[in-house]
Amino acid sequence: MTATHTDDLLQNLTLSVLDLAPIRTGSTAAETFRHTLDLARHAEQWGYRRFWLAEHHSMPGIASSATSVVIGYVAAGTETIRVGSGGIMLPNHAPLMIAEQFGTLESMYPGRIDLGLGRAPGSDQYTARALRRGLGSDGSDFPEQLSELRAYLSGDPDSRPMGVRAVPGEGLDIPIYLLGSSGFSAQLAGQLGLPFAFASHFAPEYLLPALDLYRSNFRPSEVLEKPYVIVGMNIVAADTDEEAQRLATSHQMAFLNIIRGRTGQLKPPVDSMDALWNEQEKAIVLKQLGYSIAGSKATIREKLPRYLQETGADEIIVTGQIYDHEARLRSYQLLAEAVKGQ
Repeated sequence: MTATHTDDLLQNLTLSVLDLAPIRTGSTAAETFRHTLDLARHAEQWGYRRFWLAEHHSMPGIASSATSVVIGYVAAGTETIRVGSGGIMLPNHAPLMIAEQFGTLESMYPGRIDLGLGRAPGSDQYTARALRRGLGSDGSDFPEQLSELRAYLSGDPDSRPMGVRAVPGEGLDIPIYLLGSSGFSAQLAGQLGLPFAFASHFAPEYLLPALDLYRSNFRPSEVLEKPYVIVGMNIVAADTDEEAQRLATSHQMAFLNIIRGRTGQLKPPVDSMDALWNEQEKAIVLKQLGYSIAGSKATIREKLPRYLQETGADEIIVTGQIYDHEARLRSYQLLAEAVKGQ
């Protein structure tokens, strides 16, 4: 890849933030929310396009379970950056309630709200039951739920399900993005002509087949004339490769806990992971984190274009599970500078 081609790929790249609102070991959700807003304000200054928050439940290390509420908090504390969900797990909710919630947010912060939707529960089966989801639900009714939600947001009186109205919500232009970690939502997004975001920050092996499925099934719509792809990545930047790789161990420990069937708060980084995992666990974690970069600005400028060329992504949405808040801010700043060639 030539230097000119690398520069072109990076200069045309849209960068966004996926904040998992991590609760650090020994910290609180209250501190997490302050850090989330601070990150959003800085991301706005550094030129990031959007700031998304994800719905997870019953996880002691993630504070964004009431996703719509946190979106409102971040939107109120920023001015121009788009704020939204990456995503709302629609099977957990009545479509009418999501239409009303995001209609409210769009009415408060017009032109700045995104509605990213997924079909996974964002939890285990017991939590799903506590959320009052049907125990037999497997997400297969997601297309019907999506259609109902879009009908509530439509300004067409004839499209209202049983005459029910979403107020606020109906007639508002709230962009909808379909999120996925497999081919189901990829195909649906293509058929409906909607933008598609893939969760390659934890499911990289399915990324390229899903993108092929999305693009091959794409039909132009009132929303999009051509496919639009957002790819999730884990990126940890620091002044040196060694420091970035050390900071990234917090994220690696979080994934190690997941494959061991545990949950917990975000741990401080360590100098080496060797004593914490065995070879099989290491291989699984590194495979799941395959769409990750940990390094200096020079390393990011070297490696990121390869992912862009491989995926043809229009936008990269970046998560960085970094324990120290100042180091997390620094990481997103360095990434923005690397992309801009600064």
